[in-house]
Amino acid sequence: MKNSQKTEDRRQKTKRLNSKLIRFNPDSGGTTQNSKLIIVIKGAGEMATGIAHRLYMANLKNIVMTEIERPLTVRRTVAFSESVYTGKWEVEGVGAVLVKNVSEVPDVWKDGRIAVIVDPEWNVVESLKPDIVIDAIMAKRNVGTKKGEAPVVIGVGPGFAAPQDVHAVVESNRGHHLGRVIYNGSAEPHTGIPGPVMGITSERVLRSPHDGLVKHVKGFGDEVIKGDIVLYVHKTPVPAPIDGVLRGLIREIHVKANEKIGDIDPRRVKEYCYTITEKARAIGGGVLEAVMHLINSAERGA
Repeated sequence: MKNSQKTEDRRQKTKRLNSKLIRFNPDSGGTTQNSKLIIVIKGAGEMATGIAHRLYMANLKNIVMTEIERPLTVRRTVAFSESVYTGKWEVEGVGAVLVKNVSEVPDVWKDGRIAVIVDPEWNVVESLKPDIVIDAIMAKRNVGTKKGEAPVVIGVGPGFAAPQDVHAVVESNRGHHLGRVIYNGSAEPHTGIPGPVMGITSERVLRSPHDGLVKHVKGFGDEVIKGDIVLYVHKTPVPAPIDGVLRGLIREIHVKANEKIGDIDPRRVKEYCYTITEKARAIGGGVLEAVMHLINSAERGA
């Protein structure tokens, strides 16, 4: 009985995915393979944006990203979460638009853009019934994502176990395995130490000394020297711990103690402030690989 149920579930999953796929027709004068697959990405921060951008450029464009009411993104120049504050945002030629409700999403897709919605409870998953759900909140733990949310469910980073919680896990820890897709197991545990840039780890990250309102002194792309005041949290100055370029800077909002509020890049290349990082691209590539592997497996009835 159990095996027959699994077979039926797999058959339904295959039928659902196959009904959405549009295969390449060389006589259409069109592009490479297109798709009607609906994708929900939980989160719209830096890593989630890298994932969304990679999927979009692979012609998987029907994307909705969820966010909290007041995103705490630091690398705002390359994060679609910024659209929550501005209404729209663009990263490397791909645009995102904030929507108030799910009914607005199809029009955003018709305009060739990604939809962002404030939806911390992920109600959009139930409303849209997506084909693919990707948890890219980067919470270092699973805060509620379940494999039953869609035919394909992918978790990014630690806290997920495949195939128990999700169908696949993508490694987010810098190093040899970054971007690796895991179909049986979990990602490496959270170390609490930022990945090294020119050998520098924790020193390149600015954190709030206490609760308070952020007030900027420096801006994106500014060169700083160790000791320069970058911002204030309430009346407390936060100095640059190293020399470099200010690559990340949280909005002027209220933050909690020890919140990540800035990022200094010791490489001093201003262009890096406005382009997706190698880490986000690698994770995005891993997610794209997992999506195609799982879709193709479903097509074959594997």
